[in-house]
Amino acid sequence: MTKKIVLLPGDGVGPEVVRESRAVLEQVGRTFGHTFEFSEHAIGGAAIDSHDDPLPKSTLDACQAADAVLLGAVGGPKWDDPKRKVRPEQGLLALRRGLGLYANLRPVRVHPKLASASPLKADKVEGVDILFVRELTGGLYFGQPRLREQRDGKVRAVDTLEYTDEEVRRVVRLAFRLAGPRRKRVTSVDKANVLESSRLWRETATEVHKEFADIALEHQLVDSCAMRLITAARSFDVIVTENMFGDILTDEAAVLAGSLGLLPSASLGDGTNGVYEPIHGSAPDIAGKDIANPTGTILSAAMLLRHSLGLTAEAEAVERAVDDVINSGARTADMAGAGGEALSTSAFGQRVIAAIRK
Repeated sequence: MTKKIVLLPGDGVGPEVVRESRAVLEQVGRTFGHTFEFSEHAIGGAAIDSHDDPLPKSTLDACQAADAVLLGAVGGPKWDDPKRKVRPEQGLLALRRGLGLYANLRPVRVHPKLASASPLKADKVEGVDILFVRELTGGLYFGQPRLREQRDGKVRAVDTLEYTDEEVRRVVRLAFRLAGPRRKRVTSVDKANVLESSRLWRETATEVHKEFADIALEHQLVDSCAMRLITAARSFDVIVTENMFGDILTDEAAVLAGSLGLLPSASLGDGTNGVYEPIHGSAPDIAGKDIANPTGTILSAAMLLRHSLGLTAEAEAVERAVDDVINSGARTADMAGAGGEALSTSAFGQRVIAAIRK
């Protein structure tokens, strides 16, 4: 059966890393006997330039009709004025909304050969393997009312943090399901000592836990969680939290691995379709130089195989191939601190393809 995969290269280094990931998926198809049908569409700044819209209707239609979506990155200085009415990031938010994606999965695993690339001491990061589950469609980023006004000579701004119990329940339930095949521990992060929305979050997480008696649940305040990520990251298994807390904590945790270029992500909803992308930005300063790290995007493609296409063995083959290439000493420019052979974006991708072929 043919599986339809939409490619959204986006901006900056996005086209370069998506190119390598497509080649990896094509090799998976040849090795395992699958047929993948690819189509490429515009999003972000590139779509603003070509369609005056960060998510053209044709792009959203193609994504809704696909089995999965692989995205590069959006944004850059060209479109960076915060006062612009149309911004690249709006395309990504609209895509998540259009596909009903409410959970963002970010695995943070420190590769043993790259522990020295982390700014933390190796003994603090060795063995770290965390899966973050971040709620995507609620909280401060989407709350209403949202206003900015001037009154009595003062400028006043308001953002509203809002959640329903069902929004919390569905993402926490997913976190428990994902913890089952792992180490069976979920940490629910909130600010229940201050925020009413966090008290609802904690109460709902406790209620959902009753459905998963074999999974351990702990509650942690977001500020102490941020500290624990630096001092005892190995103690975490699955972390589930609301939108803004998740946004901040996952960026903090990305430092553990030593490079943003190493880490993948998946945005999922109730169906099998999802959006898969590296956590790094568009890196316009290195765009077109063939030096970006494609690892995060290649591992995002592995997540695509696992979560959207149900191809677990194929996903594991890609992940093993990446491990084999890194173990062989291959590095891209951002991993140079860990020693080894410096490769271009395309050369690193070819090494991964060769490892899959074996």
